[in-house]
Amino acid sequence: MRLQKQKSLFLKLSLVLGSLWIIFMINRPKAGWDPTYILRYSWLEYTDEDGGPERVCNCSAILRGEREAVEEAKLLTITRDFHKNIQIPDEYYINATQDCGKFKQSRKYLTFPLSQEEEDFPLAYSMVVHHKVQNFERLLRAIYAPQNLYCIHVDKKSSASAKSAIKSIVSCFPNVFMVSEAVTVVYSGWPRVQADINCMIDLYQISTKWKYFINLCGQDFPLKTNLEMVRSLQSLNGGNSLESEKMPQHKKWRFTYVHKIVNGDIKITETPKKPPPFNFPIQSGNAYIVVNRGFVGSVLEDRRIQALIEWSKDTYSPDEFLWATIQRIPGVPGSTWPSQKYDITDVNAIARLVKWVWHEGSEGSPEAAYPECQGNHVRAICVYGAGDLQWLLENHHLFANKFDADTDPIAIYCLEKYLRQKALAELR
Repeated sequence: MRLQKQKSLFLKLSLVLGSLWIIFMINRPKAGWDPTYILRYSWLEYTDEDGGPERVCNCSAILRGEREAVEEAKLLTITRDFHKNIQIPDEYYINATQDCGKFKQSRKYLTFPLSQEEEDFPLAYSMVVHHKVQNFERLLRAIYAPQNLYCIHVDKKSSASAKSAIKSIVSCFPNVFMVSEAVTVVYSGWPRVQADINCMIDLYQISTKWKYFINLCGQDFPLKTNLEMVRSLQSLNGGNSLESEKMPQHKKWRFTYVHKIVNGDIKITETPKKPPPFNFPIQSGNAYIVVNRGFVGSVLEDRRIQALIEWSKDTYSPDEFLWATIQRIPGVPGSTWPSQKYDITDVNAIARLVKWVWHEGSEGSPEAAYPECQGNHVRAICVYGAGDLQWLLENHHLFANKFDADTDPIAIYCLEKYLRQKALAELR
């Protein structure tokens, strides 16, 4: 009995000393950063025990593109038992976050900056989600760092359980917060843009320290560690990185006629729209951007951009031209000239790697921009499978879209293991 009490006392003392050590290291003087202390944090590495039924897969072989491992993963994802076992109900997150310390520890969140370089270069994120809480939580965990800021916008029409689960997760982190004004998001309508703008407003007011803004949706996932992102953004020398090209003729109907939202859907009318303000040449782009703080300031304060925003509110899919057009307006921080010589495609920008079905093809095909999707398609976009991972990691993009833990959690599982191992290895 005495020996057991001694062991218990020793264990408690070790936990207290360990906690004090962590607090000391987090609050240490900035001068003389010494990364060797990270060697003591092997518990932050993801292991097979951290996964569900997907842990039987050979992630190393999948990441190397070995056909046998990829085929085994494909076969596993189509089995009924597998899909039954990978489902995580919203209630799990509501209950698990009752003890935030235990939740963050069990989920292995990085609760301290991994380097001085990262601590000195904080990022700001907008995350627009409406369902699939498991996707959201795994994305947040993959990109979480205490020096960054995260604004979460949950669609007003989301289920009560999803809202509650996401709010519960958010409540565990001081630098993660719910947007101050949520909207009902309409696919291809203005509210999708308004959701990001509302987060921009909050992030811009909360802190002046963050360097770059990145907007995400719930089915994105990173392809780079936070340190890699920081270095990639530093290399932009204050510039922005987003798709911005000459608008093709077949898309011009989107903003030449007035559109209205009717019963949650966007409908075209016969009413012609006036030309854009200041005769801005409307550019083609997409919803995903990587922009500096000054760009966000211009979106919120520049009268020219405010006029463009008002003009865009009754168009179709304004997220696919608004940011691209702002990027070519003279005087906007990090912008480029409106000349076609400065056009940049989504493949060349670092914001997001997306596979569109009509640009896929076999290797060597003169028409193909990338290899065929190894998962499935939703609205002509590839929902990545495990077989896409090798190709994804060969690219320079910071994020990729789409991933879905409900259809292929193996792709996410292997990717998050790879990124965590790489993040810790960078410090060694």
